[in-house]
Amino acid sequence: MTSGDNLTPEQRFVFDYVDRNAKAIALTGDNIFYFGELGMQEFETAALMTDLLEKGGFKVERGISGFPTGFCATYGSGGPVVAIHTEYDSCPDNSQVSGVAEQKFIVEGAPGHCEGHNVNAAVLIATALAARQAMDKFGLKGTLKVFGGPAEEQLVSRPYFVRDGWFDDVDLAFHNHIGGEFSATHGVLQSALISATFTFHGETAHSGVAPWKGRDALDGVVLMDMGLAQYREHMRPEMRAHRVITNGGDQPNVIPRTAAVWWFFRDQTADGAMKLFEQAKKIAQGAALMSNTEVTVDVQSAVWPLRCNQAISELLQRHIEAVGTPEWSAEEDALARALQAKANAKIDGLKREIPPLGYLKTPRTSANDAGDISWKVPMAKFYYPSNVPNINFHHWAGGVTLAHSIAHKGAVAGSKAFAAAVVECFSNPAVLAEARRTFKEELGGVAYKSMLPADQKPPVALNRAIMDKFRPEMKKHYLKERPQFS
Repeated sequence: MTSGDNLTPEQRFVFDYVDRNAKAIALTGDNIFYFGELGMQEFETAALMTDLLEKGGFKVERGISGFPTGFCATYGSGGPVVAIHTEYDSCPDNSQVSGVAEQKFIVEGAPGHCEGHNVNAAVLIATALAARQAMDKFGLKGTLKVFGGPAEEQLVSRPYFVRDGWFDDVDLAFHNHIGGEFSATHGVLQSALISATFTFHGETAHSGVAPWKGRDALDGVVLMDMGLAQYREHMRPEMRAHRVITNGGDQPNVIPRTAAVWWFFRDQTADGAMKLFEQAKKIAQGAALMSNTEVTVDVQSAVWPLRCNQAISELLQRHIEAVGTPEWSAEEDALARALQAKANAKIDGLKREIPPLGYLKTPRTSANDAGDISWKVPMAKFYYPSNVPNINFHHWAGGVTLAHSIAHKGAVAGSKAFAAAVVECFSNPAVLAEARRTFKEELGGVAYKSMLPADQKPPVALNRAIMDKFRPEMKKHYLKERPQFS
């Protein structure tokens, strides 16, 4: 990475802070890697993060918007108000030993980080602590808010935060995310999504003796699935509908009284996702009529597309270029190439160049629950290079570098650029002015309105049974050394 003689005093200060705390950053990400907690069950993770923030001088509010593992940490007062936020949950059945280019379980069948949200958390904490130190050092006025967003993999928390007013006083926001390169992009990055469970209600009966007396709830689930399969012919190419059956009954000799299916509906726009969801509800009602059952619908989350503000993205790009890519070793590059080969991906090793600022007019089909924030206030998302290029996430290969020097070096680079960008928002009033101007143009008159039902509560029991099953074995692999920032 470049040190550079053209750094501002603020850049040099936060870069030095991050370098001095490189071990603490690595330990933060590595501890969370071995916690491996699924969404809504990130109790060890949230406790570690909030403890570090409190020790660093932040006032922490836990359990915001009804999320036991969500939090908001605040430092400073008055304006401008800058929010930084990220996620820290893992994925089911993706336990993976770090540093080996083959599938190797830590605990077979257990959850594990296979995307890099553990490193997201480390970069967020390092950035918050570095920025807070710089605010004191240079007498910078304003408020820094640090949000912890549970259950991003289920697209849950941040739409609730926005709906409940946690971003009403925020002037601009940042989101950090792991990637295979060090980059920023503006435009509309990711799609809208609605997450909902459809529960069918029938009546039990003996499947062998008197099945005609039952009303099979599982039939309703299956018929809904068939209806949506037929409807896919009429969906636009950018739309997606995918599901898992979460309750198919208990045993074959009893006709299920209750059955449930969990669906995700995606589109490039919030209106498009809502139209797809409304069609799914019609199909569900038809399935209920055909199966002589009733159906209820529970919206767990509903997120807008994620857009990145041009002015904040340009700010991030400048600081990314000032930091530069990590100096990868031959051994690190060899691991990346071996992993790419094993995963049948393009073999080109680790990135050594910074791409120019990107622009996306058409969003990817992925989604992120930070989308609502990006329509509420100017926001940008950037990627730091702590994973291997060309490797798909939600797969064992995505977990190979996450407690490895590749992740550690990428996190240091990401924390430097992130902290420097945040600090400039306090030291340079022109940043906020330009962000507001471009944000207004980017919205084009679209008025944001939460798609969540006003009385919807977060699904606090989500993933509890899986974590209860695997946590005792996973605890045996927790690290004994905890991070200490100075």
